[in-house]
Amino acid sequence: MLEMIGVGPFLTIPLILSTMNGPQAMLGWLLGAIVAVCDGLVWAELGAAMPGSGGPYRYLSEAYGPRRLGRLMSFLFIWETIFLAPVSIGAGAVGFAQYTKFLWPHMAGWEGKAVAVSVCLIITFMLYRDIRSVGRLSIILWVLVMFTALAVTAAGLFNFHVQRVFDFPPHAFVLSKDFFVGLGGATLLAMYDYGGYNNSCFFAGEVRHPESVIPRSILISIGLVGVLYLTMNMTIIGVVPWREAMHSTFIVSDLMNRLYGSTVAQVMTGLILFTTFASLFAVLLGYSRVPYAAAVDGRFFPVFGRLHRTKNFPYFSVAFIGISSALASLLDLSDLITALIVIQVLVQFMAQVLAVTLIRRYRKDIHRPFQMWVYPVTSIIAFAGWAFILAASGLKFILWGLALLLFGICAYLWRARVQREWPFELAPSEARV
Repeated sequence: MLEMIGVGPFLTIPLILSTMNGPQAMLGWLLGAIVAVCDGLVWAELGAAMPGSGGPYRYLSEAYGPRRLGRLMSFLFIWETIFLAPVSIGAGAVGFAQYTKFLWPHMAGWEGKAVAVSVCLIITFMLYRDIRSVGRLSIILWVLVMFTALAVTAAGLFNFHVQRVFDFPPHAFVLSKDFFVGLGGATLLAMYDYGGYNNSCFFAGEVRHPESVIPRSILISIGLVGVLYLTMNMTIIGVVPWREAMHSTFIVSDLMNRLYGSTVAQVMTGLILFTTFASLFAVLLGYSRVPYAAAVDGRFFPVFGRLHRTKNFPYFSVAFIGISSALASLLDLSDLITALIVIQVLVQFMAQVLAVTLIRRYRKDIHRPFQMWVYPVTSIIAFAGWAFILAASGLKFILWGLALLLFGICAYLWRARVQREWPFELAPSEARV
């Protein structure tokens, strides 16, 4: 929940309204919630069956064959992660800087970039410690995050005007090409905000009783955050007319300023900044364990497998992703969000939905203590949802995603040839010699 409730919902409300030019864009939140639940069930089944640090790195390897195609699929996930993690954290850091401008109106562009870079470096320093200390700190952060989100929702509920929510523009629900393109864009942004329900799968090797804790953490997080998001968004546009809201760069600060004045708005902005910071803390924690797990298994650069001598955490992986995130935060926010979703869909999410079916059919040896509900309907919905979001992302980002995928395949083939792994493994006769 720390990762899910970051700056995302406070930042993307105006962007979502802009995709469909009206409050009908809230359909994107509903569609996103459906995709999140169905995809969350995929993660829950795989996470409970194969707990351990690395998450999808293990799922894809086992599903597609650990000695053959699974080697390529797991490598591509790690390849994706070293690009994806900095993009995800960098996007949140840019959002942090954007809200900082409400408290610092005269902040120049370069100063905003400096703020974003500093946030990435500070959370890297905070995570440079053992997992028990991280767990205690996470609970404190979670309490403050929930207080912030509930305070925003309550402010909207007490000043709610229902007619503003249903102030639809003419022809808002005409089922045209523009309608579906806009809905796809709104759903893409919504999935950016819902993203994070899978975080516990990345460090499941450090979780007690993962076979029950992992599914429970995923489904409870999606349920609570989904209800909170939908309520918060509806109440915000029930106070701030959508024609104004879609042009705001810090919508919650504007909401509080309208209702309670600048002092309360500044306090709430400070809490949102803290919420964002806490979310980025959780993201870096999860992603840092992925290249570490692969390196320990001998499938990635060995340096990522190094543990701190006394505190027993993957210090190089934490530092590498943290510094890379600081560099990514120099990019544009909208490009970061779209690139984040496209990379995940192309390399991981759709392949992982298929992984559930492959494991059920061909890997009877893998015990599945949790089974996704209403299979295969939920699996089909998840796959179709990701395909719809991908189609709406735009050709430019799809081509960049495919280019990253192609370079990843080339990198794997080069490494496999050097290591004499699939598809370049030694023939039985050569191995005996």
